[in-house]
Amino acid sequence: MQAERRRPIVVAIDGPAGAGKSTVSKRLTALLGYRLLDTGALYRSVALRAKRAGRSYTEVDALAAIAAGLDIEFQLDGMTNRVFLAGEDVSSAIRTPEVSEGSSIVSAIPEVRAALLALQRQLAGKGGVVAEGRDVGTVVLPDAQAKFFLTASDEVRARRRVEELRAAGIAASYDETLAEMRRRDDRDSNRQAAPLVRAPDAIAVDSSVLTIDEVVDSMVAIVRERELAAGAAGPD
Repeated sequence: MQAERRRPIVVAIDGPAGAGKSTVSKRLTALLGYRLLDTGALYRSVALRAKRAGRSYTEVDALAAIAAGLDIEFQLDGMTNRVFLAGEDVSSAIRTPEVSEGSSIVSAIPEVRAALLALQRQLAGKGGVVAEGRDVGTVVLPDAQAKFFLTASDEVRARRRVEELRAAGIAASYDETLAEMRRRDDRDSNRQAAPLVRAPDAIAVDSSVLTIDEVVDSMVAIVRERELAAGAAGPD
C-alpha cells in the first residue's frame, strides 16, 4: 500500500488588527514546521524607516523608494517573530502605537503596495509558509491552498492590543486603543488599494468565541488535509 504523500502548501491568514493573527500564525508555523511571513511587519518597517528619515507619510515617492529598497529578514525565536531591518532587530520599534498608525496610512498607498508585492511573493516561495496580513488571500497570494479570515469583536481586539502593549512596557489606554483600532478598521476596509475583505474561499474564524488552542487546532486539521490533496496532485 502506497504511503500518503504530503506537500507543503501556502497558508494565508487575513483579518483586522487584534484578531489574534500574530499569535495564531506563530503557533501554526511552529506546529507545521513552516516559515512565517508577517506582511504587516513590512508596512510597519516602511513606516519606521520613514519616521527615522524624517519623511511624512504623505510623501508617496519617498515611501515607495523606501519600500523598494527594504532589506528585511524574519527569524522565528520560540513564539517571537523577530524582524530585522538591515541587520537591526526592530521587533519592538515597529509595534509602537505611532508606527502602527503610520503603517495603516502607508499601507493604503498603491505605490508602496506595488513595491512590496514582489518581495512578499518571493518570501512566500513555493510553499511551506504561513503568511499573515490583511490582503494575503485576496491580492498577495491569491493561489494559497489554505485561506483563513480571523476576526473578533472590536472590544476583544482592543483589550488584547492593550495587554500586548503593556506586556512590552508600552503605556496604553483602552479607550484610545479602541478608537484607534476602529479608525484603522475603517481605513483598511475602505481604502482603494487592496481593502481588507474576506476572500470568497477563505474560512472565517471568530477568535472572540474560541480559545487560541481551538483556533490553531482547527487550522492545523484543515492544512493537513490540503497538504494531502497537494501531495496527491503531484508536483506543480
